[in-house]
Amino acid sequence: MLLGISTSGNSRNVLEAARVARSLDMSVIGLTGESVGKLRDLCNVALNVPATATPRIQEMHIMVYHYLCEAIENLVGSTAKG
Repeated sequence: MLLGISTSGNSRNVLEAARVARSLDMSVIGLTGESVGKLRDLCNVALNVPATATPRIQEMHIMVYHYLCEAIENLVGSTAKG
């Protein structure tokens, strides 16, 4: 799985990484700002935060990172126990 992070959704390096991931049959999650950009078409799941200013987008991305880490830790922890 690839987590592509781009405030605009148009960062060339992130778009290229998403293209490569798709060619390898990997799932792609995109984390962007409100506009989503070109990354939308390359994602299995696009998570866009409701902001257009880069600093606000990045602040909201931090909350999403922490949520994803916690969810993964809970999933891995419950799998290891069960």
